[in-house]
Amino acid sequence: MIEITAAQIAELTQGVLTQGADPDARIDIAAIVTDSRDAVAGSMYVAKAGESADGHHFLGAAFAAGAVLALAEREVQDDSGTVFPAVIVADAVLAMGALAAHVVGLIRSHSPLTVIGITGSAGKTTTKDLLQGILSPLGATVAPEGSYNGEVGVPLTVFRAVAETRFLIIEMGATKMGHIKYLGAMVRPDLGVVLGVGSAHAGEFGSIDNIAQAKGELVEALAPSGRALLNYDDGRVRAMASRSVAPVSFFSSADANSTAEMVQARNVHTNAQGQPEFELSFPGHPEPLHVSSKLLGLHHVSNLLAAAAAAFAVGAAPKDIVGSLNEQRAASRYRMERTDRSDGVTVINDAYNANPESMRAALRTLAELGGSGARRTWAVLGEMLELGDASVLEHDAVGRVAVRLNISRLLVVGQGARAMHVGAVMEGSWGNESMFFPDAAAAAAVLEAELAPGDVVLFKSSNGAGLRFLGDRIALPTGNSPTSTSETTSGERTAQP
Repeated sequence: MIEITAAQIAELTQGVLTQGADPDARIDIAAIVTDSRDAVAGSMYVAKAGESADGHHFLGAAFAAGAVLALAEREVQDDSGTVFPAVIVADAVLAMGALAAHVVGLIRSHSPLTVIGITGSAGKTTTKDLLQGILSPLGATVAPEGSYNGEVGVPLTVFRAVAETRFLIIEMGATKMGHIKYLGAMVRPDLGVVLGVGSAHAGEFGSIDNIAQAKGELVEALAPSGRALLNYDDGRVRAMASRSVAPVSFFSSADANSTAEMVQARNVHTNAQGQPEFELSFPGHPEPLHVSSKLLGLHHVSNLLAAAAAAFAVGAAPKDIVGSLNEQRAASRYRMERTDRSDGVTVINDAYNANPESMRAALRTLAELGGSGARRTWAVLGEMLELGDASVLEHDAVGRVAVRLNISRLLVVGQGARAMHVGAVMEGSWGNESMFFPDAAAAAAVLEAELAPGDVVLFKSSNGAGLRFLGDRIALPTGNSPTSTSETTSGERTAQP
């Protein structure tokens, strides 16, 4: 447990205690929450403006649940006219960051903490989950819940650490230049892992080169005593080596490339279940080890390599690394999540994030699972968000890829994704091979009526398109499917890309 007083919080955040707030009140950092429903006895509730609501409106609920202090941007009174005890700051999010930086410093002064930052256009959460699985036997390991990777999620991850934490894994996402620089200054990573640079969110950054510039801020955040771990197979990531004052190591699945500091996969392929297998070699360990992953899809090879490289860099033994990789399954929801129904239908729910690269990868995996026509394949695809001016062309291209891969049925859901259907028709789809639906309910009716034993159905879209819930409905056809319960009062449920 790491405790901090209200007075210390005010000092660290350059805030002011409200009249009546107890400066000696002690807060367990693990009890700092941004969702009033998570408040418990002794909590500090962070009130901030969210996507659709203002967290200050939920102060009463937080204190009723046991909160003893708030971190807020203005004073708020209860029904009796008494001001809630709070530290008033100019910006609650920046104040959280200041507290997180202080906590990282406290842990470093207590134990040999290693902070590992992970960024990339895709694969951050899977890599984080894999790395957590490898490192946990070596010492107390803290990693983000779900995909907490932004200016709110990273502090919340830090607040879950304790004084004895040995490894702190941080996902770093960005929607603007400078976001990763800010997160890097907050946690001061010892290792920086960059997975890849894709066209996701090009609409926000303006170009893929700008995305590379933003992702490379992680490399620039490393001290000379740290280490950058870069995907050699991505030219834009490989070029980030010149931006690092820290030593650089690579990971690669390209047989032709080899350096003394490279974790490398050779003979990469997928088995009959669509799971990646390869021979993995480590620097200084000439004998390769066989990886047979339980993850689904060839695109996970780079995630497996990144986790292996990071674990090796902090001292994990190659045999232990491979043993862990071979045992782990997908740990976070909606990442190529496979459900085999009792009637023989296989559902692949990969509808948490989507970009052109991950769409193509998911479709290739679906085609492989179809076994060259042995099983009928369905692709239920929704919008890829934040592609900017390239959106229509990118959606059109995905529809054409579905036809070229001989996907049996393409169901396109939502007006923002309609160009996928148009692209499929123009590429050569006929009849009802490709269908467009304005909403998920219409698509569900077709699926529920026409899916047959042996079929494989993929659900893929950006998080905001919501197809993951349709995937749940089809995976659990009894009607007991999960529903969304996200609160947006403080925006903490929303991850950055």
